[in-house]
This record gives sequence, structure tokens and C-alpha cells, in this order.
Amino acid sequence: MQENHYFSLKRKILASMLITPLVPFVLAAVVAYEHFSISTKADAVSKMERIVEDHAGLVDTFLKERKADLGFVAEAYGYESLSDQKTLSQVFKILQKESNAFLDLGIFDQAGVHVAYHGPYELAGKLYSDSQWFNQVRKNGSYVSDIFKGFRKVPHFVIAIAQKDEDRTWVLRATIDPYLFTEVVEKVRMGKTGEAYILNQEGVFQTSRRSGGDLMELDPAAENLLTQHHGARSCILKDKNASEYLYVTTWLPSQPWLLVARQETSDTFADLNQAGFWVLIIALVGGAMISVLAFYMSNRIIARIQQADQEKSQLNQQLVVAGRLAEIGEMSSGFAHEINNPLQIIRAESALIDTIIPDLKKRGELQESEDSRDMEDSLEQIKKQVDRCASITSAILKFARQKDLTPQTIDLCETLPEVTHMIARKAELDGVALSLQTEPPPIRVNADPAQLQQVLLNLINNAIYAMVDRHGTAGGGELKLDCNREGDKAVIRVKDNGGGISQENMEKIFTPFFSTKPVGKGTGLGLSICYGIIEKMGGNITVNSEPGVGTEFVITLPAAG
Repeated sequence: MQENHYFSLKRKILASMLITPLVPFVLAAVVAYEHFSISTKADAVSKMERIVEDHAGLVDTFLKERKADLGFVAEAYGYESLSDQKTLSQVFKILQKESNAFLDLGIFDQAGVHVAYHGPYELAGKLYSDSQWFNQVRKNGSYVSDIFKGFRKVPHFVIAIAQKDEDRTWVLRATIDPYLFTEVVEKVRMGKTGEAYILNQEGVFQTSRRSGGDLMELDPAAENLLTQHHGARSCILKDKNASEYLYVTTWLPSQPWLLVARQETSDTFADLNQAGFWVLIIALVGGAMISVLAFYMSNRIIARIQQADQEKSQLNQQLVVAGRLAEIGEMSSGFAHEINNPLQIIRAESALIDTIIPDLKKRGELQESEDSRDMEDSLEQIKKQVDRCASITSAILKFARQKDLTPQTIDLCETLPEVTHMIARKAELDGVALSLQTEPPPIRVNADPAQLQQVLLNLINNAIYAMVDRHGTAGGGELKLDCNREGDKAVIRVKDNGGGISQENMEKIFTPFFSTKPVGKGTGLGLSICYGIIEKMGGNITVNSEPGVGTEFVITLPAAG
């Protein structure tokens, strides 16, 4: 029942010590991480949007520059000069010095006939009047096509410029290397998984993508990306492998192409994930430390409570013993008086009989006989028992009228040798080896020296009795006294190797009239009187004993000075 009480109390204390610090600690960690997460994500997305917008400007500038190069050539050379194959080849070389993105160069008349061409394909003489790009450039004056295959059957895109000479409109067209253009687009780098590519308005790749996606293929994510918007737009999408990506898109200013940049969220938010990892580690370590401390403190508190309860129980037992002593003391005085008066009368009457018997013998009125001798033996026995009863009542009166202490400062290093000297002869005759060990003097206490001497002699005599009872008088008994200081206390130990005291008797050993000695060997008041004397001195006396091993009495007194 008591163990359940302590277990329940420990559980409550432990729960309080865990919940009280852990709840605010976890809340603080979660709130701090949430704020940090929101801020970090916003910064990462904002940074990626700025990068994509800047890069869209660079890509757009690249296309404008190539368009400007063709416009300059058309203005500088004119239709007639460019229609000459030799001149066209020289112009192409000049353009390649400006940018190696040009793959070929051609000039078209008003009917869409390819009148001159410089490049790796046989395109001269081809008719383009029905081609979309041709119609668009005639309509708008310039045109940048989407990726298409055309007569050459390979993906490419063209930049074309239309020029008007008097009554005719001719076209100068250059093919741009799509792979070099892809390199221009891919120059933007974002972490380990960041990549950029361009989609047309149908979601078809205009540049290839490193992680998969060739020219003229349809981007699987196009449906979610092709929305009209100004500036950069971001969103998070998953691919077919359930990998999560952060997408940032922006339309090029001068071309209906969508620049797309994407990066795996685990890469984009790597710093956040790392911070989250450390927050988790700190939370686990902090939680473990709080838990360990809570377990340690709860165990320590319960141990203190158990110790306090034990001390309270011992104090209650001492109070009970003290109460019994007080009650018995009050009653014993009256009992002793009531018993002592008849004993004195018996003693007087027996003394009178003892004086009459010789007179009767002298007068011959009482003859020597077996009956007379039995009567004299009985009379002697009456006197012995009266003396014994008188001795008991005297002890009871002494117990009831314990004299007030006359304390004075004494040095135990001087008092204890005097006591052992008094008992040394008796110990020698009983075959007991007596030893005394003390710390260097002085060990001062405030005590009545006579009563302290009485206590020590009582304990020593009891010890000698126990050792003789176990070992006899031939030797084997060892009685050790030692005295030392423990903090502000002086401690005297009286230890023997007698028969010990049973656990049953340990609880009654200081009870008045309790004795394990046979009748006639003690009144059972010795240890009770010792207990009362030491208690009046402000100390206490305890006993440790193990049957078959021995007994140790410990007297603790407040140290003086």
C-alpha cells in the first residue's frame, strides 16, 4: 500500500516536471521553426523569381541582338548584293564572327523563292510562299519562329527580316543553332537540381531540358504552367515520380515563349531542411535532458519524502516510548511506595522472628529439629525475597525519580578511559578483550558525567553478559569502544560480538521492564534509564544488531564548543 502511494506520488511529480518545461519548450521550438520556415521559403522563392526575370531579359536580348544583326545586314547590303552567293557567304562569315549561333543564311524574293542560300543544306530554289514563318515576316516585318523541322527535317528555328525595295518585299532569314540557344537558356544555375528551359504557347519544348525533355516534345507540366501573367509566377508541382519541384515562370518580353525554371524543393529549401534537422536534434536533446533531469529529481524527491516519513515514524515510536516512560514513571512511584511499606513490615516481622527463635532455643521452648531447621531456612528465604523485592522497588523508585541532570562540559577522551578502567578487571575475568579508540582530544560535550558513566557502564555490562553467554569466560569476546566527531555531533559506539538481538526484541529493547535475562539477572530498567538519560542530554541512542554476529549501541550527543 505504501509502495503504491509512493509510486502514485512519483508518477504525479514526474508528470508535472515533464509537462511543465516540455510544453513551452516544444511550443517555442515549433513556433520558431514555423516563422523561420515561412521566412526562408519566401526568401528562396523571391530569389528564384529575381533570377528567372533577369535571365528572361538576357535571353530576350540575345534574340533581339540576332534580329538586329540581320536588320543591319539587310540595310547595309540590299537585295541585289545579298542575292549574290559569294557576297552572301562573306556576309555569313561576318555574322558568325558576331555570333556563332548562326547556322545558315538565306535570301527570299517576294514570291517566297529561296534565291540564295549559304549553309549545309541544299535549300536554294525552294519555295516558301506557304510557310507560316514567311507569311508572318512579310506581315510583321520581322519574325522569330518556334522550333520546327521544315525542309531540312531537323529541329531548328529561324529569325527573319523583311525589307521593302520600291515595289517589292524580300526576306533575309538566318537559322539559329537550337543547341547553342539551349546553352544560353541553361546558363542559369540554381543549386544541384535547378534547370531552365523555354516552352512555346502550346507547351512544346523550344530548348531541351537536362532532366528529360527534347526539342519539340510536349512538357507534361505545361497545362499548369501556360497561364498568362505578368512578371514571375511560382508554384509547386509533382512529376510522375512524385518528386516535388518549385516552378518559376515568366514570359519573354518580345517573344511568346515561356521561360521556365524549376528546382527540386528538397534542393531549394535545403537550408530550411538542415535547420529543421538541427531544430529536431536540439528538441530531442533538450527533451532528453529534461526527461533525465525530471526522472532524477522525482526519484530524489521521493527518496527524501520516504526518508522524512521514516524519520517521522521513528519519532512517533520515540514519542510513544517517551509517553510510556512518563506514564510508568508516574505509576511506578506509587506502586513502589505501596509495595515497599508491606515489605518493610515483612522485613521487621522477619527480623523479630529471627531474634525470638534464639531466645526460644535458649529457654528450651524450641528444640533443634528438622522442622526448626526448615522454619529457619524458610525465614532466611523470606528475608532474601524481601531484599530482592526491596531491590526491585528501589530500582523502580530510582527510575521514577531520575535526578535532574547537572550538565557540564566534559571531554569524552578523558571520560571514556575512566569508564573502561573501571570495567577492565571484570572484562578480563570474563574473557573479554576490551579496546578503546578515540580521535585526538578534545571531544567535548555538555553532559552529567556521573549519569553518562552510568549509561556506559550499563551498556558495557550488558555487552559482557551477552559475550559470556555466547563464548563463555575462556575468551573470544571482543568489546570495542570508539568515539569521534561527525559534524556537530559526538558519537560513541559500543560494539560487541555477543549473540545479538532478534528483530522481534529490537522493537522492545528500550521498553521499561523488558529484559531477555533470566529472573534475578536484571529488572529490565537499565536500557530504559539509559534512553531517558541520553534523551535529557539532547542526544539519542540507537542500536544495530544481527543475531549470531553482535550488537552495536550508538550514542549521539551534541558537541560542545
